[in-house]
Amino acid sequence: MTQELTPSQIAERVERLKEGRRKIMQEFRKAIVGQDVVVGELVMAFFAGGHLLITGVPGLAKTLMIQTMGKILDLSFRRIQFTPDLMPSDITGTEVLEEDRASHHRAMKFIQGPLFAHIILADEINRASPKTQAALLEAMQERQVTVSGKTYVLARPFFVLATQNPIEQEGTYPLPKLEQDRFMFSSIIDNLPRQEEIDVVKLTTTSYVPDVQRVMGGAELTEYQEIVREIPVAEPVIRYAVKLAAASRPGAGGKDLDFVRDYVSWGASIRASHYLVLAAKTRAVLDGRFNVGFDDIRSVALPVLRHRITTNFRAEAAGLKPEDIIAKLLEAVKPPEAKL
Repeated sequence: MTQELTPSQIAERVERLKEGRRKIMQEFRKAIVGQDVVVGELVMAFFAGGHLLITGVPGLAKTLMIQTMGKILDLSFRRIQFTPDLMPSDITGTEVLEEDRASHHRAMKFIQGPLFAHIILADEINRASPKTQAALLEAMQERQVTVSGKTYVLARPFFVLATQNPIEQEGTYPLPKLEQDRFMFSSIIDNLPRQEEIDVVKLTTTSYVPDVQRVMGGAELTEYQEIVREIPVAEPVIRYAVKLAAASRPGAGGKDLDFVRDYVSWGASIRASHYLVLAAKTRAVLDGRFNVGFDDIRSVALPVLRHRITTNFRAEAAGLKPEDIIAKLLEAVKPPEAKL
């Protein structure tokens, strides 16, 4: 942070952030019906400064959800439709030869691609070639792009929200686990309950246009992201997060859990431990709390670990998904205070 804040100043900002979250959710409800879990994970990702991978069939308002977040936070938004013929330069930008009309001097000029925005919706990211996926993921990690040997810094804050269609897999290039690991959360957006679907149809078959209001700007959001990182976490909570992530890895020196050894081929990375703690911090702060507890770690375990655990053929035969493994992990790996 630019200057060190006193505990009372941090407390005041945490309270403001709690109120800001209330207003954000209030504005969201003008445009989005239901999907409380995904919306909550989206808000957490923004305030933690992480990226989000959303899996869901078309027509579930993923684009509207992200556009709405851009309006609420007064951030620029670009949607990129990923296709097999999309090239890296199509998203990063390219250099063109331009002639000055007065001097007739020719020089290379960089034309920015759609990545130069605050919020990027990478629609159906698994339809692009691995080379194009890599260009996006480099931008996610470094917050910059390199074209013709020159580096260009991206806008701050910078968020990537990538979507995947779980139904149509023809002509797709599934994201490798190493690349999925760059996303803080993996969220599942599913069909709405019947009554909420009725509410959506009522809303979308009229001339109603939601009047979504700005709640805060990019500079204020960046300040709150720094506040989140300033919140201390007790060492036992950090140790629990690390223990939970490590327990998902098979072959842990003979200490691995039976179901992990039998059903998991690859467990969560060290980055998972990092995101468990950061997400737990964000959850606590958005609730207006300074104390980050074991319950915060457990509450964010599913979206943090879901895309970081790879099950094997035995799990597939038994009908077990990564979500089932995570549920077993949470049952087997107890917080220190819950030891028997």
